Amino acid sequence: MINVRSVAWCALLVWLCCVGAGAKPVHHYVYFGQDREKIREASFLGTKAMEGAQVTYSWRQLEPEEDKYDFSPVREDLAFLTSKGKRLFIQIQDVTFSPKRINVPRYLLDDPRYNGGANQQFDVKAEDKEEAHAVGTGWVARRWDPAVQERFHKLLDALGREFDGRVQGVNLAETSIGFGESGRLFPKGYSFETYRDGIITNMRALRRAFPQSVVMQYANYMPGEWLPANDRGYLRAVYKAAKELKVGVGGPDLLPHRRGQLNHSYPLIREAAGAVPTGIAVQDGNYEDVNPQTGKRVTVPELLEFATNYLKVDYVFWCTQEPYYSQEVIPFFKQAR
Repeated sequence: MINVRSVAWCALLVWLCCVGAGAKPVHHYVYFGQDREKIREASFLGTKAMEGAQVTYSWRQLEPEEDKYDFSPVREDLAFLTSKGKRLFIQIQDVTFSPKRINVPRYLLDDPRYNGGANQQFDVKAEDKEEAHAVGTGWVARRWDPAVQERFHKLLDALGREFDGRVQGVNLAETSIGFGESGRLFPKGYSFETYRDGIITNMRALRRAFPQSVVMQYANYMPGEWLPANDRGYLRAVYKAAKELKVGVGGPDLLPHRRGQLNHSYPLIREAAGAVPTGIAVQDGNYEDVNPQTGKRVTVPELLEFATNYLKVDYVFWCTQEPYYSQEVIPFFKQAR
């Protein structure tokens, strides 16, 4: 059980740090993923500090047939949230983390012009130097393929024509993918460089399609490098392009004590703060992470303090993992204002 009095006191202190004299406001959203129905829950709607909902829509869902778009879920969610004084932040999902699910439209899979439309990712163990025992995981759109890019950009353009300026923001899914390192598992046309260029190309198209709403690229890791020992400049190139294009940056996983994040996206997000919009997503598992200094699970105030005072983000997207969401996140933010 949480101590409500302590939570309220921590909330007040953190809130003063976040929006005190001269400090920029931090926008808090609940990340519902594809659980759209949860935006109607009273606990969310009754928490004023939560400005809105981040909802995930897959490319396949939005374009069930070639050039035939179905934006009805977005329209429905936007109308409902607006009626309740909340905002909508769209996440467009072109990647999955299950071998049974593919998020690109079916027509891409069947048309040879698109080279399958998506490719399966692989989990490769460090000891498997020849990558002979790689295990298939999820699927990712061929972000580096010009033919697939063209179709994706048409989707972005169509979304922008209807929703630019009406939604708070739109973000593209994380850059981290896995095809191994040796080249044995590389899909057609893929290289570390073509992937980097593809990410930047899609960022440019997103900015063009949404000149008014906030746009953001989740950029956490890039294939072909591991910082700081093997820095080939791929992730830094994405962040550099984002600043030039005025595209926001951020990523999944708020894990203040993990070396991987501290060596990769976190310093780049911090560096971008103030130049472009920045955000961090609290994902499933993040509430369970242990602070090695205390040996205790991280608290919501600790996560918020790191997000605002170290990363200096503009947006925090809080996931609904239970029991933490209902027992800790919502009570915390109900005390915040």
